[in-house]
Amino acid sequence: MKPKILYVEDDESLGLLTADQLEDAGYDIQWLKSGTEANGLKEFTSFDLVILDINLPGMNGFELASKIRTHSEAIPILFLSARSLSEDRIHGLQIGADDYMIKPFQIKELILKIQIFLKRKAIQKETDASEVLQIGYYTLDKKNLSLISSDGTMKRMTSKEAELLNYFARHANQLIKRSQLLIDVWGNDDYFLGRSMDVFISRLRKYLADDARIKIEAIHGVGFQFICPE
Repeated sequence: MKPKILYVEDDESLGLLTADQLEDAGYDIQWLKSGTEANGLKEFTSFDLVILDINLPGMNGFELASKIRTHSEAIPILFLSARSLSEDRIHGLQIGADDYMIKPFQIKELILKIQIFLKRKAIQKETDASEVLQIGYYTLDKKNLSLISSDGTMKRMTSKEAELLNYFARHANQLIKRSQLLIDVWGNDDYFLGRSMDVFISRLRKYLADDARIKIEAIHGVGFQFICPE
């Protein structure tokens, strides 16, 4: 079965060309031309990946991405926009996008990113089914995207938060290079992805604050060390 992609782009010429090229590459494309149309979909979980413009009629791409994230934390979301300000890129990544490409773009690069995200999603799906990790006073349940403390309190996590914490836990008490962490979890060593990663790490520090033995230490100029009791 072909991977199914939701593509929301209001530019008729660009949308038609991109949709045709992605279909030629082997993907099942549902191309919609406004945020209003996409917002009217009954569900998003049937899609394997979502590609969004930002300046859309009816509902902009940021609002649409936020809505999609309320339905699923696992669907890869890629912004494809002419808006090149760093604030836009960072905002897009912070609300849950997996990547942000600037127009004009190379179709080969877009297809490569799609392949990477779909491969990572497939691997994560295989490993999530049984992954429950004990991290100090907490239990990370990746399948259900939850962090449970020793007193039974449960914190819902995004898929990226869970993936990042899982990575730290599996490399506990080791020196983790910043560039390697970005490549392994985000798929790319990019400045703007790095800014987004710092936000996620700050969230994890808050989630784990009740166990003083756990620390995410920043090693200046190198990366991080996740200190956690064995």
